[in-house]
Amino acid sequence: MTERDIEPAVTTPPQASIFEDFVDILTSPREVFARRATSGYAMQMVIVALLLGVLFLVNRATMQDMMDAEIARGMAQAMKDNPGMTQEQLEAGKKFAGYAATAGAFVGLPLAIWMIGLGIWLVAKMLGASLTYGASALIATYAYVPRVLESIVVGAQGVLLDTSGIQGRYQLTLGVARFLDPEMSPGLLGLIGRVDVFTLWVTVLIAIGMTVIAKLPREKVIAAGALIWIYGALPALFQLAKSAISG
Repeated sequence: MTERDIEPAVTTPPQASIFEDFVDILTSPREVFARRATSGYAMQMVIVALLLGVLFLVNRATMQDMMDAEIARGMAQAMKDNPGMTQEQLEAGKKFAGYAATAGAFVGLPLAIWMIGLGIWLVAKMLGASLTYGASALIATYAYVPRVLESIVVGAQGVLLDTSGIQGRYQLTLGVARFLDPEMSPGLLGLIGRVDVFTLWVTVLIAIGMTVIAKLPREKVIAAGALIWIYGALPALFQLAKSAISG
């Protein structure tokens, strides 16, 4: 027997499936980011987008009153900003908003993930970390998985609660904005709406992904999470600034 014969066999751990990734990202995110650090993200992004799109269609009956109320508020604001808008234009705008909501459930989600990936890349640069855009999009994709759970929670509320009086999308969230008037300032509501269980969960996962893949020092993790949260709040901040300027 040679020395080579008595050496322990070296085994390569089996590669986890994408399904296992989606489960582990909720419980062991560091492991997922470590094993996928150099892999692609396209398939994962497509799966997440399809899941969320299908759940949107499933939940549509629950959210229809809320969606109608949101569209009505949007149209009222449009008429306020454009007093010359005709009734025909208003009706056309309502129809377009309905179609856009459905299309956005499938087409808008990948775009949202790409935009989050851009934010991750920018924040990494600001904090002195090295991160490719592809790796940033990978982090964004896996960090978005809790949004699938959020959609399931919305559907469960539709089954268990009377949602006929729901007038705003934040009234179905697990955050501070759930208890606020949906008629309040859209910018302020959008900003407060980010103080939400799932939004904060996504933010924490992004920060973890940056520490694992971009080797971001632990002392910069809180700064990374805060900057990502602010990046996501830019549309609400823009609305607030616009309201302040217009008076």
